[in-house]
Amino acid sequence: MADTQLSRFVQDALRAGASRADTESALAKAGWSEEQVRDALAAYAEVDFPVPVPRPRPQLSARDAFMYLVMFGMLYVSAFQLGNLLFQFINMGFPDPLDPLSGREGFVGRQIRGATSALLVAFPVFLFVASRIARRVARDPAQRMSAVRKWLTYLTLFVASCVIIGDLISLLNGLLSGELTVRFLLKALTIGVIAGSVFGYYLWSMRVDDKALAK
Repeated sequence: MADTQLSRFVQDALRAGASRADTESALAKAGWSEEQVRDALAAYAEVDFPVPVPRPRPQLSARDAFMYLVMFGMLYVSAFQLGNLLFQFINMGFPDPLDPLSGREGFVGRQIRGATSALLVAFPVFLFVASRIARRVARDPAQRMSAVRKWLTYLTLFVASCVIIGDLISLLNGLLSGELTVRFLLKALTIGVIAGSVFGYYLWSMRVDDKALAK
């Protein structure tokens, strides 16, 4: 939510007939950040009316919080279990002679069954809840300003970026120590692709939200 003083200024400026571009420029020169200015301007709709028309603010309910928590929780479970499943296929194809469990049919089979079972439950739940949320946002664009939506999205971006950075560090460490193997490279690639896909999608999603709110 925008600062009260900032919101009052934006309201007074629009009421006085200043354009949104001029208002944004003046606030930027005064030292307000781009995000603060964008949030303040997004509180008012671009409609032809003598006074600024406020946009409806999203009403956070327990159901909304529940749906977002379920969606992101199932996303994390799906991403982890997909990585686990692919890791087991890599272990089967490139067993580690120093690891007594690597490549063992019984152990790998249990891991594959567990990961597959989790994916068959978690991923459809994620898709179902995500589609429900998408339909609600399409009907009520103000939902894009939901605090829970923003916080959990940024948390997901943070987790994904940490995983990507950790993956790159491990890859570089393996390269410098001369321990790079096909098995190691495939696992590093698996982690990078999964985390990168999650990061890329939700970064794109945040940009779509920002563009929609700027209209």
